[in-house]
Amino acid sequence: MIRNLQTFAESSQRLSSEIKATEPQLPWRGLTGFRNVIVHGYLGVDLGAAWLVVEQDLPALAEAVNRMAVHLASAD
Repeated sequence: MIRNLQTFAESSQRLSSEIKATEPQLPWRGLTGFRNVIVHGYLGVDLGAAWLVVEQDLPALAEAVNRMAVHLASAD
């Protein structure tokens, strides 16, 4: 779970500002900060807090990613 969250957060940093602008309500800087906590927290990562992110935040993020994918596909 932690590795997948790390990959997701790192991938979000590689998105262009234009595509990020299509979902301005997302906490882009927060994702970067979350990634840093996961990567540099080593064994001190609070797994309960990480699981709360999965349960509470990931569904909305997944919906936003799907919208961005549709947006990018329609731009082709």
